[in-house]
Amino acid sequence: MPQPEPDEGVLNLFRSTGAYLSGHFRLTSGLHSPEYLQCALVLQHPRHAEKLGQQLAVALMAVAGPQPVNLVASPAIGGLIIGHEVARALGTRFIFAERDAGKMTLRRGFEVTAGETAAVVEDVITTGGSTREVIEALRARGVRVVAAGSIIDRSGGAVDLGVPRVALETLTVISHPPESCPLCAQGIPVVKPGSRPT
Repeated sequence: MPQPEPDEGVLNLFRSTGAYLSGHFRLTSGLHSPEYLQCALVLQHPRHAEKLGQQLAVALMAVAGPQPVNLVASPAIGGLIIGHEVARALGTRFIFAERDAGKMTLRRGFEVTAGETAAVVEDVITTGGSTREVIEALRARGVRVVAAGSIIDRSGGAVDLGVPRVALETLTVISHPPESCPLCAQGIPVVKPGSRPT
């Protein structure tokens, strides 16, 4: 089991790498927010990615129960780097799901076996939609998902994925439906900084 380095603070790491953004953002969920955490700006540094992967692996094993994790799976694109780092820390394999006709699915020849145990890893959770879809895709193939994790939980801990879940940092970030967004009402242009098109 990996031993994490001393924690300098996840949010401090985001701030020092310019990954904690302020403005007017459209989130993957469709909600608007004055804050955005751009994990790619942290994870572009391999030493940060490795450290966060080790910390998340330790946290996941603490909630997964006694069974080993045979597989780590993530939604593309956001979960790719951190999922791979968690799998490396756990000494297991890594796969990812992609959207195909609007639905998360396993492609690229990835195979799973009924009875395998998996953890699903994402960079940021806001509503849990992408992680939930990956969990459902794995369960449909007989995989037992024993835990889920993310670097950041923007829901304040409110998201329920039906499995034990951990995050390295939990925030309650202000967000608004577009029709009642005060930033839109002020005429401030909205930016979509994530991996999905607007």
